[in-house]
Parts: sequence; C-alpha cells; structure tokens
Amino acid sequence: MKTHRRAAALLTAVSALIITTSLGTATPSAAREPVSRPVVHTAQGALVGRTHDRAEEFLGVPYAAPPVGESRFRSPRAPVAWRAPRDASAQAPACPQFSPFGLGDPTAVSEDCLYLDVYRPRGARPGARLPVILWMHGGAYSQGTGTQFGGRTMADLTDNIVVSINYRLGQLGYLALPELTRSDPLGSGSFGLMDQIAALKWTRVNIAGFGGDPATVTIAGQSAGSGSVCALLASPLARGLFGRAVLQSGPCTLLRAPDRAGAEEQGRAYAARLGCADPAAVAACLRRASVGDLVDAAASSPVSGPAHGDGLLPLEPAVAIASGAWNKVPILIGSTRAEARLFVALTQPRLTAQQYTDQVRAQYGPAAEEVLARYPVTGYASPYLALSAVLTDSTFACHTYATARLFAEQVPTYAYEFDDPDSPTLRGAQVPGLDQSNGHSAELAYLHDFTMGDRPLTALQVALADRMKRHWGAFARTGDPAVPGLSPWPAVGTPYVSLTLHPTAGGPSTTFAADHRCGFWAAPRTAGPTPAPRRLR
Repeated sequence: MKTHRRAAALLTAVSALIITTSLGTATPSAAREPVSRPVVHTAQGALVGRTHDRAEEFLGVPYAAPPVGESRFRSPRAPVAWRAPRDASAQAPACPQFSPFGLGDPTAVSEDCLYLDVYRPRGARPGARLPVILWMHGGAYSQGTGTQFGGRTMADLTDNIVVSINYRLGQLGYLALPELTRSDPLGSGSFGLMDQIAALKWTRVNIAGFGGDPATVTIAGQSAGSGSVCALLASPLARGLFGRAVLQSGPCTLLRAPDRAGAEEQGRAYAARLGCADPAAVAACLRRASVGDLVDAAASSPVSGPAHGDGLLPLEPAVAIASGAWNKVPILIGSTRAEARLFVALTQPRLTAQQYTDQVRAQYGPAAEEVLARYPVTGYASPYLALSAVLTDSTFACHTYATARLFAEQVPTYAYEFDDPDSPTLRGAQVPGLDQSNGHSAELAYLHDFTMGDRPLTALQVALADRMKRHWGAFARTGDPAVPGLSPWPAVGTPYVSLTLHPTAGGPSTTFAADHRCGFWAAPRTAGPTPAPRRLR
C-alpha cells in the first residue's frame, strides 16, 4: 500500500587507447595495482574507464560543476579540470528525488549530481566518428536517474556511442522566480533544461576523444525525457547541438509546458511554504534550505517541467513546432500499445464497473455517453482494462499521432508502436491478476541495459530487443531507422504508417489511428479533456 500511495501522489501531482596505468590519489576509488583499462582524454583531464562485456564504459563523468551552495538555482558552470587520471569505473549519485516512485528508486542521491555515463563499442578510438545517442531519462521531471539506463548492449550491437545523463529535478531543476533569474540573461528558472544543454555542449567538445562524431548526435528520451526532447527542439540555445531526435511515450502536444507567469506564481507559493516569502531575501533563503526541506515543500506542488516565455524557451514546444520555428531534424516517435495500464494499475487496480462509469462521466461531461458507447465496460475483461484503453487513446496514442503528423509536415518522421503482449513491467509495479503488458515504460528494457524491469527478457523478447536497438542505431547513424533484412519502416505520410514492434507479428501498419479511435478524440467535443498523468508533467 505504501508503494501505491507514493505512486498515487506522484500521478496526481564517457587520445583513447588501452594503456597500463596506475591511478593517482585524486581518484576516489582508484585501484592500488596497475591494470589494463581504457583511457580517454577530455578537456578537463584523462578518464580511466573499464571494459564490461563487449563494450567500454566511462562512468560518473562530470559535465558541469556541482550545483551546490551559491551555485544552486543558477545555470550550470563548466566542470573543474583534474591533473591525475580520474577513475571512471563507478556511477555517480542520482539528483535529489522530489517524487520518489517507490519502485526501485535510486539509493545514492546527492545535490552534486551533474554527471554522465559514456558507453562505446570495445576498441573504439578517436577518429572513428561513431554516431552518438544522448539519453535523457523520464520521471515527471522530479525523479529518476540516467544511471538506470546502461548503454553497453546498444553500443556493441549498433556501433553507436551512448551517453546517459543526470539533470536537476523537481524545484532544484525547475523554479521560476525573478529573484533567482534576474541576473541570468536568459531570465529562466529551467535549470534542468540548462543542464541538458550543458551535457550536449560537453558532448560536442569531448565525444571525439571517445571515438564519437560530434556532428552526428541524436537526442532521445522517454516520458518526461521525451518532454525534454520537445523543449530542446524548441530552444534556440540548443540549435546545432544535435541532428536527430527520438521521442518515446511523451508527445509534445500532450506534455504542455507551463507559461512563465503561471510558473512564477507556483514558484512563489513553493517559496512561501519554505518560509522564503520576503522578495528581498528569497534567493538567499532558498539557497540555505536543506535538500530535505526543499523536497518536503514540493509534496503538494509537483513541477511541470521547463516553462516557456523566456530566452531559453520562448515558445511552448508544441506551438513552436506547429509554427515551424524549431530546430528541424529527422524524428523518430512512438508509444506503447497500452500506456495507461501502468498508471491505472498503480492507482485503481480493483476498479469496479460503477466506478469506471462514474469516472468517465465526471471527466467527460456531455461527451461521456459517447465515450462509454465506444469503450463499454462490457467490451473489456475488466473495468481496469476499459479505463486503461480510454486513457491510453485519449492521451498518449492520439497525441503521438497528432505530434507525429505535425513533424511529418516538415521533416522526415518515423512512427512506431511497441506491442509485446507479454512485456515486463517495472520492478515492484506488478499487481497480481492484472495484465500490465505494454504499459508506460514497457519498451525501456528492450533498448537499454535497464535496471528497473520486473523480470529478465525471454529469448523471443531479446530478439525483438536486438531488432529495436538496430533500428534506433540506424536512425542515429543516418536519420532513417530502416535496416536491411528487418521489416521496412516507411516514413509517416498519407496514409499514416507506423511500425509495430512485436515479437512475432511486427511490421508496418496503417491502422494506428483507427485502433485508438483518434478521429473521435480529435473531435471538438472530446479533444483535450484528459490531462497527462502527473508522472509525466
């Protein structure tokens, strides 16, 4: 029940060559004996990584200075250089978790958290010019960490370099107050978005040393990480830092960014709860507050991600994309077949038929009877599945369809739907007796060395995972996910085509919009009534 209460609150609310080296005393976990390990030279100093399976990894690499003390609530600064080779064999702590999900949450947490992990194919060297995938985790902009998303298998299988980053979360990452931002020319409190741009800039400067190509960088994210991709696509400060984008289960028309005025109002209320209401002293007060107090004060006011209306993000991403005023790159976008099953399972696993009907009527008002006619509880094995279908279609699925069509009018766009009827869910999220396959986050275990899956993949699922990685790797390399020998993957056009990612029955499909009743949900009487779950916003 404790897990369910937490979930419910959340929903509502890195010259590279193998050398023999002895690590210096400046490396906290340095080995005492000389060992043969991969070394890369960055702008800040040498990194000594490790070989893991068929890949090499450089972990806990600082891409910015610690955002602590007087650097809290400020734009990220360049990392400090080091002289002795730095051990890069252990991951760094996660950023403070403002809405811990209760499902395998990170135990190592610190405000000093602006680090990234780099995974490369074994033997990669400077000059290889390998494509780069920079990954941004999800978690409602308030929880999660890049350390849960290993890139060894992707790097080895696809000859890509994978970079997985931490960025500031909760109000430490997103707090719009003029007293905090007036000294910054951007006038923005979206420090998490600034961190992501800093990570991209670090990648552009340093990734060639790992064997990567700074001119071939793909940004990718899932859930709120996909919302971060939307913001980077719309931010003038990110222009030229990447050349493709992947959006997983977080379409831009669904994850709407708050406006600056609204974000400032929320920021003042948050500061007041901390006892920092005096405008003359609010900045100093907030910088003195303990992390624990900052987290506690956020319990009733979850963040909604980067606000628009400032120099960092002038327009809301969906508006920028529709207007053509965005960083145009090829797009890969998609969702899982039954996204909302995760959310409904964690909040209303034993929903009754009457409760289902009452919820639909309360949510959709005059359109409720039409919703119930198209999603009758008797048409599903349980009210849980009926509500999951309503919420999946009205939010994730049809907003993915709408966002993909916006992109496709301007750039090459490729859509997918993940559909494995036996997919694992998140560790600790399985409710006995419920079919939670294809729920939100189901695809993550197929693309990453993921630490939060509730069970290992079967041989059939590993084969699907390998195909998916090859598609993602091809997209990062060329901007087109097609792979010789695998299912063809046409671009989105007329008709709308998406690739079904299924263990045995995958392939191009033209029925996505019909399957999810997107024509119905786009109608004025039903368009836009269902907000994104709190875990995304």
